[in-house]
Amino acid sequence: MQNNTSGKMTNYRWLICGMLFLATTINYMDRQVLSLTWKDFIAPEFHWTDADYGRIAAIFSIVYAIGNLFSGRFMDWIGTKKGYLWAIGIWSLGACMHAFCGVATAEWLGLGGKEDLINAVGTSTAVIASVSAWFFIVCRIVLGLGESGNFPCAIKVTAEYFPKKDRAFPTSIFNSGSTIGALIAPVCIPLIAKYYGWEMAFIIIGALGFIWLGLWVFIYKKPEECKHVNKEELAYIQQDEEIIEEEKPNEKPIPFAKFLSFPQTWGIFLAKFITDGVWWFFLFWTPAYISDVYGLKSDNPTAMMLIFVLYAITMLSIYGGKLPTIIVEKTGLHPYDARLKAMFIFTLFPLLTLFAQPLGAYSYWFPIILIGLAGAAHQSWSANLFSVGSDLFPKNAIGTMTGINGMAGGISSFLINWISGYLFDYADKTQMQFLGFQGKPAGYFIIFCYCAVAYLLGWLILKAFVPKYKAVQA
Repeated sequence: MQNNTSGKMTNYRWLICGMLFLATTINYMDRQVLSLTWKDFIAPEFHWTDADYGRIAAIFSIVYAIGNLFSGRFMDWIGTKKGYLWAIGIWSLGACMHAFCGVATAEWLGLGGKEDLINAVGTSTAVIASVSAWFFIVCRIVLGLGESGNFPCAIKVTAEYFPKKDRAFPTSIFNSGSTIGALIAPVCIPLIAKYYGWEMAFIIIGALGFIWLGLWVFIYKKPEECKHVNKEELAYIQQDEEIIEEEKPNEKPIPFAKFLSFPQTWGIFLAKFITDGVWWFFLFWTPAYISDVYGLKSDNPTAMMLIFVLYAITMLSIYGGKLPTIIVEKTGLHPYDARLKAMFIFTLFPLLTLFAQPLGAYSYWFPIILIGLAGAAHQSWSANLFSVGSDLFPKNAIGTMTGINGMAGGISSFLINWISGYLFDYADKTQMQFLGFQGKPAGYFIIFCYCAVAYLLGWLILKAFVPKYKAVQA
């Protein structure tokens, strides 16, 4: 029960937004540890190829996709406080489990330890690669199941604490945690792996989630039950008449199967499916790209600076969440129409990635800058696409819809990671040529071409399914 009756509106909702930001930051640091350590620290020990890593990343993505489908429903059922505790607890456990894959592989194969793994030759290297990959896959499954709860819960919390017209901005703030996580990771994880071993990188980063859990227990309550939210702030949060209408205590949730009958569901799902793999490709493969094409290992100071600058550029996405509000205030458009206008602008920046590989012949800074701009556009696009779901669906269905949204992104990531791993091995083995590039650079350029046009296709699909604002009626 709220006790704060001050005439001046409190701003507790922004503290909650800050917690969502921290959770998302930790989320992305946990998933980034593998991409920053596999090429230079883990692969030599386990004799992995690009296909091995691609398979591990792909299975994580499909588990994440399936987990999103159920975690969204789970969050709608259990509520945001308990839901977040379960999600971050599971993914933090999964993150720490990775550290024991080396010991498990050596024990399984009856080897003495790390030296035996590294010094293996002949056919035994393929056995080590296969067994170790499966141990990592088990850990990625646990990590993926836990991480799948982050966005459904965060979007649901945002809908609880912010009115519709403001939701894209706090969404872009907590969504920028994915950028901050990816920004911090390359300047600390390779150094931890270099000086303390790749195992400690997983344990140290994984432990951050357990610290967050302790804070969430004491900080979060629903706004109408929180003593730190006064009546003025509560009135601001609940200013939308339809939101207040949704607060009926006996309202039944939408049956899951019924979601499949809504064009809004398919518009959001397909727009996410077409585009989300682009971000996951940048996240999981950019360190390998820098190593493969420019010969810079992940613990090289230049490589760390390149990744840092890339994700620093993506921080521009915070303004992307504010753009729909600016359009509404200047034009008076409905929030949905303003959101679509903003999202169209974001589709244009990824087209720059068509020039990333050609300009990379002059300097590795060109692809990094262009990928960074495309990443900023993605995060802006993604924040608004999540908000489209909270715009169109009633509050008691937002977790489920966000889970469906996340599932689409996970399937997209599964496909692009799986295909990339085999494509890069094939391109390297056959010295394939594509538009003037040969070998692995040709493989990377093929993927960059897809990344360039994906958002324009996604926007056209969303516009086709939901051309104008139409809220879902259960």
